[in-house]
Amino acid sequence: MAIEKITMPQLGESVTEGTISKWLVSPGDKVNKYDPIAEVMTDKVNAEVPSSFTGVIKELIATEDEALAVGEVICLIEVEGGTTGTTNDSSKVSSSNNEAKAVEPARTGEPAKDAEPNKGRYSPAVLRLAQDHSIDLGQVSGTGMGGRITRKDVQQIIDSGQIPTAATKTEEKRQQTEEKPQQTEVAYTAPSAPKQASPAIETQHGDLEIPITGIRKAIATNMLRSKHEAPHAWTMVEVDVTNLVNYRNSIKDDFKKSEGFNLTFFAFFVKAVAQALKEFPQINSMWAGDKIIQKKAINISIAVATKDALFVPVIKNADELTVKGIAREITELANKVRNGKLKSDEMQGGTFTVNNTGSFGSVQSMGIINYPQAAILQVESIVKRPVVMEGNMIAIRDMVNLCMSLDHRVLDGLICGQFLARVKEILENTSKENTNVY
Repeated sequence: MAIEKITMPQLGESVTEGTISKWLVSPGDKVNKYDPIAEVMTDKVNAEVPSSFTGVIKELIATEDEALAVGEVICLIEVEGGTTGTTNDSSKVSSSNNEAKAVEPARTGEPAKDAEPNKGRYSPAVLRLAQDHSIDLGQVSGTGMGGRITRKDVQQIIDSGQIPTAATKTEEKRQQTEEKPQQTEVAYTAPSAPKQASPAIETQHGDLEIPITGIRKAIATNMLRSKHEAPHAWTMVEVDVTNLVNYRNSIKDDFKKSEGFNLTFFAFFVKAVAQALKEFPQINSMWAGDKIIQKKAINISIAVATKDALFVPVIKNADELTVKGIAREITELANKVRNGKLKSDEMQGGTFTVNNTGSFGSVQSMGIINYPQAAILQVESIVKRPVVMEGNMIAIRDMVNLCMSLDHRVLDGLICGQFLARVKEILENTSKENTNVY
């Protein structure tokens, strides 16, 4: 028998951590390989984590509502027929666990930081419990992996009645100073950044307090990271899509009867973007710190909203698909999102995002870049407007705004202007004579 580790998988592009929302197994349960063992939520997807082995669950390392980084151990499983190397690894796991229990550190100790890389990472459940009981987590030693403080650690302190607070730490330092008056050397400690407090908002009768869900917190974190790290710039063009609208409207009913799904305007926009990305590969890039990665594959991320979250599934190799193929992908991915059946690999690999903001009537907006991509395009609502044509004639035309946000570390206005001009050209030349959806 051998003990194997099951770790937090990467459940989406740029996802760095996930939160265990619900365990589906308990210690002692027998599971088969690929059986779901836990439900995990990130800013991009809610998914079930499958078991990597067939065996018996030995220990649940992570607790529900606990956020863990990708690659961290979430549970241990006992399997049969392990190799010698695996057995040695598992014996080390068991040995280290026993040793940790035997020499459990004092709750108010200050262990070496190098030995506790995860000490400062707190799950929502830990933070909530600590705040409710005014516990200074800086004085708590965690028993979780890498020194992580678990909910069990905090609960044990509450049960003991010995609550460590900031005042406790100050008093300890004062006593140490009085005990050693001869020590005159003073070490300088850089001031720590103040914690950002929640705004004090007075509630009145009739106000509704809505708890922040794990997925909403994850979305907020990712959006904040994108805005803080990527210097956003913004540009817009207006496109005359009258010919496109007439062409699509003339074939949409027959298309629906023959194919079984809708031919939307959005499919034409995604196709045009994919074609332009092939001609301007610089746009299909990502910032990687000391270099820029220009991606070969053209994988279009599309934003799909649900009642309380936003998901970004990916159309892989969109430049190789017809308008019909893209329309099918859009329909299938949107249905999977709304039915909770989207898989983690369908969220990964996106290189550029197209957002259909026009679906709810928007005519102009600036999107936040889907980190670590370099740009996002907002396709706004198609509206009829009077337009001055050649010969100073005024005509009613179907017009749409395309709004592009870009990471100015990677892209400049010139290349983005050329890219948008090409997308505009493709769309304005989409017609029954020039375009085949199949």
